[in-house]
Amino acid sequence: MGELAAAIDHLAVEDVADVPWAQLTEQLVDLHWQMARLQAQIARRTGVRLL
Repeated sequence: MGELAAAIDHLAVEDVADVPWAQLTEQLVDLHWQMARLQAQIARRTGVRLL
């Protein structure tokens, strides 16, 4: 969870106009996967299952 918060904080303070598109895309994809892992952890811990 700390990694996800750090990634969000990093993107929040960064001026995206100064970030190369490839790097921005990489950061957003990484953030997406971190969020997906967090959702899976929450689902496992709460007993939620995909239908």
